[in-house]
Amino acid sequence: MRDAKSAAAINGMPGVRILGETIPVECTELEIIEEGVAAALDGIIDALIRPLSEEEAKPTPEEDDAPDKIAFRGTIQEVNRFFYKRKWTDGLPILPPTDAAVAEMLEGTDLPPDHLIGKITPRWGKATVEKIAVNAVMAGALPTYMPVLIKAVEAMLDPMADYGTHSVSTGSWAPHWIINGPIRHDLNLNSGSGMLSPGDMANSAIGRAMLLVIRNIGGAQKGIEDMGVLGNPGKYAAVMAENEEDSPWQPMHTEAGFDAGASTISVFFPNSYSQVWPYATNAKGVLNAITSNVIPGRTGLFCVVMNPANAKLLADEGWEKDQIKAYISEYARAPAYKHPAYWGAMAGRQNSQWIPLNANDSQRILRYPDWIKILVAGGPGAFMGLLTGGAINDLDWVTRKIELPANWNALVKKYGKI
Repeated sequence: MRDAKSAAAINGMPGVRILGETIPVECTELEIIEEGVAAALDGIIDALIRPLSEEEAKPTPEEDDAPDKIAFRGTIQEVNRFFYKRKWTDGLPILPPTDAAVAEMLEGTDLPPDHLIGKITPRWGKATVEKIAVNAVMAGALPTYMPVLIKAVEAMLDPMADYGTHSVSTGSWAPHWIINGPIRHDLNLNSGSGMLSPGDMANSAIGRAMLLVIRNIGGAQKGIEDMGVLGNPGKYAAVMAENEEDSPWQPMHTEAGFDAGASTISVFFPNSYSQVWPYATNAKGVLNAITSNVIPGRTGLFCVVMNPANAKLLADEGWEKDQIKAYISEYARAPAYKHPAYWGAMAGRQNSQWIPLNANDSQRILRYPDWIKILVAGGPGAFMGLLTGGAINDLDWVTRKIELPANWNALVKKYGKI
């Protein structure tokens, strides 16, 4: 009900009549559906024909009464409690975004503070450069992170990333950011051991800044607009850098058509992450471990985070990235009746052209090799990471080139050792 009321207000219909009903979310049992529809029908008819009240006829539009700036006196603890009470934090302490701190952050871009990068759903907040800088300060970021954050917002808002669905879905999708190119070294990004664990300033602060941008500018509140059933720890900070130097293959950004010397950021939205080890220390053992652990109930974009040792092992046996992707797509299979696309086709919600006639026949979980990316990163050891993306089949990987300000060398000299 809170979600419905928020959506109505966001879309300019604060007076719309909203009814509760009893059918469980995504229910497939016809008897339960029919019972719930019957119970709700009288209320629906009444809501449609009952004359409008004066308040309904002239509803008060929702207004954003948040001031541009706040004068505050108090301790750092009091500042944090003030912010937390207003749902402006991620539950962890923040740094106050003072005028001086925001001005320093803006040194990381040549764009004017009021430059609009885009509007972020669900509440269509305006992501200006200054607002991104405010949230970057709160996250503990450095000015050198600003070019990354600006392009991260731009990438996230690309329709092929489908952020509008991922931000409010019950599926608890978390943005994962992949950074390539020379900027990895300028920012001291970790691409080795514990890359996805807490403790690295650049990885953590970039991911956290984007979380605050999503929360504070986009306005996705838990249980109101963000309806994730379980939530996702990856929303705190899931930032990966590719270990291009120890990879036997071309890096992700040159695969996407960018020059090797360019710096880029890519984004996709997985909601499941698993770690597997090779079944044997040879190419067959590595590949079979991957294909055997692809989740049958998921489809869409898929990323294999492969450490340099396993990447070298495959390369030494003649495997290129395209061959690995094709192998995973062909041999990661499940009986049709275990695949969500089968049930979707049976219900008439999806195209049935590629569904086997026999429900026990196998079918590919990841239909197209292009859905798959191979990222070389991580430390010594055998484990690999499997990141399972959305169930939506018409999405694509989104990559943006990071534009550096004219004073970049001076910024790196000033902040590069932090």
